[in-house]
Amino acid sequence: MTAPVALSVERRSVLHRRVRLIVGFTITYNVVEAIVALWAGSLASSAALIGFGLDSIVEVLSAAAVAWQFTRKDPERWEKATVRAIGIAFFALAAYVTTDAVLALSGVEKVDHSPLGIGIATLSLIIMPVLAWFEFRTGRELGSKSVQADAKQLLLCIYLSGTVLIGLVLNTLFGWAWADSVAALVVAALAVREGIEAWRGDVESPFEVLEDLHDDDDEEAASH
Repeated sequence: MTAPVALSVERRSVLHRRVRLIVGFTITYNVVEAIVALWAGSLASSAALIGFGLDSIVEVLSAAAVAWQFTRKDPERWEKATVRAIGIAFFALAAYVTTDAVLALSGVEKVDHSPLGIGIATLSLIIMPVLAWFEFRTGRELGSKSVQADAKQLLLCIYLSGTVLIGLVLNTLFGWAWADSVAALVVAALAVREGIEAWRGDVESPFEVLEDLHDDDDEEAASH
């Protein structure tokens, strides 16, 4: 990957506005996603769907933390505190999802089919990869670990959408109610991993291969 370069005042201002637009869209989308997923999860008694809805709330809080940071006069000053807040949000999500999944596996609740849940998980698989990639590139250019950590929160939503979708489809097609709880536990494990990385400030790119290809293209174009 190419080394970071010093940004002009104008370019930094553009990137700051871009961050605010990204987190604004993230907050709006995830509020809707949370309402739909929590409603569908409650109707179906689905630990995975409820975890999905809670993750959407965590994403709102994470994006709000970044939005707050970038309304400050000196955003870089609040970098560490914002990244730590995102890490704590990951841990809280993991704790709740694990508890709910264990209760479901123990037979406390029966998981019903949820076509609405399948729909919202599929929609997120379409939207979130593009948004996460765009935010991570913006954060990397800015040199902002909090923006990159927020992008990794969106990446978790992609993983979560996939595992939730698999669990819901298996339950719908084969009646495997346990698949929902297993999917939820996978999500919880991913949340713990991402929380640890955010807490440590380790926000390496989840799109490294794509970024390397893009950087190579940029270098080739510049040489012509």
